[in-house]
Amino acid sequence: MENSSNFDENSDVGYQPSHSSVDQNDHSITETVGYSTFSGDSFAYCRTNSEVSNFSEPIDDNSFRSEHSPSLWTPVKHGASQAVLSRLGMKQPRNSMDDKSEDLDLLESELDMMRERFSKLLLGEDMSGGGKGVCTAVTISNSITNLYATVFGQNLKLEPLNPEKKAMWKREMNCLLSVCDYIVEFAPTAQYLEDGTIVEMMTSRPRSDIYINLPALQKLDTMLIEILDSFHDTEFWYADQGSLSGNSTRSRAGSFRRIVQRKDEKWWLPVPCVHPGGLSEKSTKHLSEKRDCANQIHKAAMAINSSVLAEMDIPETYMANLPKSGRTSLGDTIYRYMYSADKFSPDYLLDCLKISSEHEALELADKVESSMFTWRRKACLSHSKTSWNKVKDLMADTDRSDKNYTLAERAETLLFCLKQRYPELSQTSLDTCKIQYNRDVGKAILESYSRVLEGLAFNIVAWIEDVLHADKSARK
Repeated sequence: MENSSNFDENSDVGYQPSHSSVDQNDHSITETVGYSTFSGDSFAYCRTNSEVSNFSEPIDDNSFRSEHSPSLWTPVKHGASQAVLSRLGMKQPRNSMDDKSEDLDLLESELDMMRERFSKLLLGEDMSGGGKGVCTAVTISNSITNLYATVFGQNLKLEPLNPEKKAMWKREMNCLLSVCDYIVEFAPTAQYLEDGTIVEMMTSRPRSDIYINLPALQKLDTMLIEILDSFHDTEFWYADQGSLSGNSTRSRAGSFRRIVQRKDEKWWLPVPCVHPGGLSEKSTKHLSEKRDCANQIHKAAMAINSSVLAEMDIPETYMANLPKSGRTSLGDTIYRYMYSADKFSPDYLLDCLKISSEHEALELADKVESSMFTWRRKACLSHSKTSWNKVKDLMADTDRSDKNYTLAERAETLLFCLKQRYPELSQTSLDTCKIQYNRDVGKAILESYSRVLEGLAFNIVAWIEDVLHADKSARK
């Protein structure tokens, strides 16, 4: 859980998932324990299986009559090794006699790496083997989060992704997502026999949430990579904060460009630089289009992430630690307004609170959310004392007049407006607790995948806005 702090410090735009994004150097699943088993350079796994490698060498029938049979068997072994690599999606060595020993060494090293990574995954990141590791769902979620930090953690500019990191992202995500191929559900299907009889049989199909959300996330992933690849020949460049563009790699010899000083606290980010006259109309239009596209991707990923989190069960640990009184948690000022107002206006309440920082907004969100569940629990207890009360609830819907029910409903509305006003808000304590205690592997993959894509989309939008701000300043 302490890993998330390092993540936040290195994030370029402070994006957090759930209404939040994942910062780029996070090494946990939003305050979940353990480290990734797939971070760094890792093995690859292709989700399509090839029966025979195209690199295997043909064997002449006369070769079996040769006296040098040991040497003739070498190409066969080499081709079989490449078939293994093809099925695993790893780099296939070149079919050259001079490079065979080097390629075999590469194969052996990648297979050793594969064994190590899968061993860590199966052990739940507990290298002692004592069974004290985290569950599979948390391990895979950590792996996706840390893979994102490895690939995109140092990418702070609008530029194409490094080819090696792009290949790493694709092959390791294919490996992690391949688990979803085996997560199925059974559904009745009508089968027609030869005599015309219709029988109902149970057939397996991909689980509905994975069948709907996973292809959408993969499409969003591809679109984000394409957006980054589109910035290969730009009219802007980057320089370190406080430096001259003459020292920048994109500057012309002997040129001098003014750098727009950043007024926020993200001093570690490179500063975009443009020519004194600003960007051309074509470049500005391209930036605006990509910003709008990335913004839509961000909204789509955020919607998927929110829906997956909403479907996760609330851990008993969270319910056990709820405050006994919602009024004590929120404070008298907020409680009195929520209780006494005839027409509750969450926007007016937020304006009166004058929240000045993201930390204050997150703290308020945690208090409102915990108070909401406290009041809901009290409402359920107050209407489950006798069977007569249950009958009255069904007949007259008396729970809506209950004070606890009204407060819980208003707290939910306030929480929704708070997250709408601060879309970069990091995950609340409940979201973090859900991820930490989640045991569903499919939901863990969907949540972490949507979270990292949400973070990347948010970052791209922020980078584009920085360039447009530099263009606007240069024109003035």
